[in-house]
Amino acid sequence: MGAYIFKRLLLIIPTLFFILLINFVVVQIAPGGPVEQAIQKAEAFQGVGQSASVGETVDQSSQYQGAKGLSDEMVKKIEAQYGFDKPAHERFWLMLKSYAQFDFGTSFFKDKPVTQLLWEKLPVSLSLGLWSTLLIYLISIPLGIKKAKKHGLAFDKASSMLLAIGYAIPAFVFALLLIVFFAGGSYLQWFPLQGLVSENFQSLSFWGQIKDYFWHMTLPLLAMVIGGFAGLTYLTKYSFMEELSKQYVLAARAKGLTETRVLYGHVFRNAMLIVIAGLPEALIGIFFVGNLFIEIIFNLDGLGLLGFEAIVQRDYPVIFGTLFLFTLLGLLLRLLSDVLYQIIDPRINFDSRGAK
Repeated sequence: MGAYIFKRLLLIIPTLFFILLINFVVVQIAPGGPVEQAIQKAEAFQGVGQSASVGETVDQSSQYQGAKGLSDEMVKKIEAQYGFDKPAHERFWLMLKSYAQFDFGTSFFKDKPVTQLLWEKLPVSLSLGLWSTLLIYLISIPLGIKKAKKHGLAFDKASSMLLAIGYAIPAFVFALLLIVFFAGGSYLQWFPLQGLVSENFQSLSFWGQIKDYFWHMTLPLLAMVIGGFAGLTYLTKYSFMEELSKQYVLAARAKGLTETRVLYGHVFRNAMLIVIAGLPEALIGIFFVGNLFIEIIFNLDGLGLLGFEAIVQRDYPVIFGTLFLFTLLGLLLRLLSDVLYQIIDPRINFDSRGAK
């Protein structure tokens, strides 16, 4: 297992390289970059005709739209400010060297190091992601097992209808409904509308802070759980149903073992392999996709909202920093799922198969 983990860790390096390279090329050709935005702001402040009126020379063939009202010197200063005074390949090489030291540069528009921004936003995303994942698994696995045992019966049919509704409606729609009904939208005002904690959080007692934290987290977590547990429930159900139909289960029952002993002593370990295999994708989806809309709706300043704002503003250091972090976490989570595979079922030997 050690050799397999070492190989997978080595594969992370070229994977990160090519993902960064592809995205670097894409953002270079995308219009509306930070230099163009800065030129537009400077032109709006200075006035299009101001440069010409003081006798400055204007390069009419500039590659930047909107640069015609600024002097060459001003444009070059703006390019140098954002690092665009160097050729693309040199900028990419400098970025790689910095990233090897986990130095993601400084945000163009927030004037803070990207690592500081990521560290400031991380607690919000971790709070949403970890708690929602825990709740989803605590609900989905027992529910999926019960649906497998009650397949075709009234409980299975009734719960399937509710799951279909939860699966079809996105989490952000549930979030809006919860706000309307329970956060002062039109009916009750039991929960706060936005934020992770109250303004007087620091002045509260220890238990008061815990209560305040979960009071603010209730609606966001409820929206994420309702919108996210249906798929895992069905995965658990059909995984258990497949195992229950196998020969070793019939043999265990023939030996006189109780249904509970058969289910949790024999079937559970094999059936959970598929559920564990989907854990990295579930975590990535919850952390970096499901969080985005929830953070926007409830005004929770996390990584998802940070990445979205960076894309809108063309804040390249933040874009690449969040991309690097998301990709690295995703690769490590997939490696973790393989390790859990072998812990649960020692018959699986990745060393003999090689990294795939």
